[in-house]
Amino acid sequence: MSVTHHTFSLDRSYDASPERVYAAWADASEKKRWWAGGDESLELDFRVGGREVSQGEVEDMRYRYEAVYQDIVPNERIIYTYEMHINDARTSVSVATVQFAADGDGTRLTFTEQGAFLDGLDSGELRENGTGSLLGFLDSYLAGERASA
Repeated sequence: MSVTHHTFSLDRSYDASPERVYAAWADASEKKRWWAGGDESLELDFRVGGREVSQGEVEDMRYRYEAVYQDIVPNERIIYTYEMHINDARTSVSVATVQFAADGDGTRLTFTEQGAFLDGLDSGELRENGTGSLLGFLDSYLAGERASA
């Protein structure tokens, strides 16, 4: 039994307003389109105290993400705690903060996570890379909107 701690922060720029980028996190139908490609199930109760659960399967590995929203300031920040499970084993517990700031006509998003990674089943480096991919999916989703407008 072991625990490893890892903290990281990722900054991304999006060619959309803070209100638009925030809405992509806050609306269940939108989040399902970009969050991990939209292939898994997603339940979203976006309010302080509300829960988010997504689960799916990748390469014969079942995963489940369970989050509770701790603080929400519309168009400015979202703070949540979450657990990751792989094949029914809890692999990590984290606190994540998403901040949205105007940057010219776009948005500067800062994602910060403080994680406890359990029993060698996951690592901070893997999570940081995975989160970077998710933020890339968000960029592709928003870029697709711009292309179809």
